[in-house]
Amino acid sequence: MSQPLAERLRPRTLDEYIGQQHLVGQGAVLRRMIDSGHISSFILWGPPGVGKTTLAHIIANRLETPFYTLSAVTSGVKDVREVIDKAQKSRFFGQGSSPILFIDEIHRFSKSQQDSLLGAVERGIVTLIGATTENPSFEVIRPLLSRCQLYVLKSLEKADLLQLLDRALTTDTVLRERHIDLQQTGALLRYSGGDARKLLNILELVTETPEATDPSAPLVITDELVERCLQQNPLAYDKDGEMHYDIISAFIKSIRGSDPDAALYWMARMIEGGEDPQFIARRMVISASEDIGLANPNALLLANAAFDTVMKIGWPEARIALAEACVYLAASPKSNSAYLGIDAALALVRETGNLPVPLHLRNAPTTLMKQLGYSDGYKYPHDFPGNFASQQYLPDDLTSTRLWHPQHSPAEEKLFQRMTACWGERYEKG
Repeated sequence: MSQPLAERLRPRTLDEYIGQQHLVGQGAVLRRMIDSGHISSFILWGPPGVGKTTLAHIIANRLETPFYTLSAVTSGVKDVREVIDKAQKSRFFGQGSSPILFIDEIHRFSKSQQDSLLGAVERGIVTLIGATTENPSFEVIRPLLSRCQLYVLKSLEKADLLQLLDRALTTDTVLRERHIDLQQTGALLRYSGGDARKLLNILELVTETPEATDPSAPLVITDELVERCLQQNPLAYDKDGEMHYDIISAFIKSIRGSDPDAALYWMARMIEGGEDPQFIARRMVISASEDIGLANPNALLLANAAFDTVMKIGWPEARIALAEACVYLAASPKSNSAYLGIDAALALVRETGNLPVPLHLRNAPTTLMKQLGYSDGYKYPHDFPGNFASQQYLPDDLTSTRLWHPQHSPAEEKLFQRMTACWGERYEKG
């Protein structure tokens, strides 16, 4: 059985490597390192299908030094120690630079597994090359990260993907026999999402369609054919990975920035990626409180209603309620005065400690408590005009403290005017 197309086209040298010119272009850091033959430990961080593993193989082909490969999915501490032991022996009997240990998906190693690498990397027993799709700041322990350079790989650009398609059609012996007429590339590029492996897998899938049953007849590849083969767009979205956090961040910031179009787009990305609708709804409830707040208190009601609708109705109809709340929140006036107010209050409490409650605000359910002055002098606001009675509510040491500072929105302006009427100078100064 023939190898998959992506494996058949895997570059063997840097000159065959496509993309990541900021790292492997002429004069770039990794090219200089590889050309010199002196490799220091480093970690490659980037999305799937951008050439992390390929770079490791290129180094293995280029350097005359023992090269060991482990997959963090299937390897444990025992495997790491066995490789380190082999590396020590090969270095003792050999010459030149340290053996190279390549660990694919290093983010899947536990803390103890990563700890087992520290000594060998620090003493130069092995040169570590790690590959990860997850943010090393969160997934790689700090001592190991400090011993490695970090290089960031990017999703392949359109020009890179077109170059890869051209190479596949002109150099792969299997595809050349299919007489392929690549008339349109839009769907291929869109569905690949900057992932070289995915692009080649899609191309290979298309060449196995019923239209391609006759090897002697030209196969015309169009966007319509690609879409029919795929049925739907397999979007890249890792619900447990960094993209999850990046997209929800973009979603919330679009709501905060009053851009309903962007907010709907990022919400659609999450939906198509299989995100839990309840997670989206919860984040909108938080946004309604944090970013809209008192500028439009109805936003919190609508966000809660959308959350409730998701729980009651389910998918796919609940997407409409989410979209309604999304647009409403993004289009609403914004204020974070309540958010800032509670943070200021928490900071004040931590600073001042357990200040006593004024006696007149304390309950007096017993005779002894009444004799001690509990509740003495308390003014019941509903007994006064406008349902307001001027009296002290804060502790004695904080009587003039301001924690809530209204912002400039019509709804908060009304609240501010009432507070000024009630408290006079205390709010006029703020």
